[in-house]
Amino acid sequence: MSAPLHLHVPSRPTWRCRACGIAWPCSPAKLRLLAKYRGDMPGLMVHLVTLREEAAEQLAQQNPGAQSTDLHRRFTDWVPVRSH
Repeated sequence: MSAPLHLHVPSRPTWRCRACGIAWPCSPAKLRLLAKYRGDMPGLMVHLVTLREEAAEQLAQQNPGAQSTDLHRRFTDWVPVRSH
């Protein structure tokens, strides 16, 4: 079952947004994820790291030998870190 076009979700194996076509997670996806995981930044990080690893594997299969993109920045660098 595919997601409705208006949802900003990844299209696998390209990891582009189904709604806007840019590299996922796009800004609307980031806002949705921050709202969903409000109060659980560690949970969000686990989720994003899992997706980052899946994306790395799928993107490498699509384009063997290509220089890898900075998936760390794309998937996790934007998550706010709170100090206690």
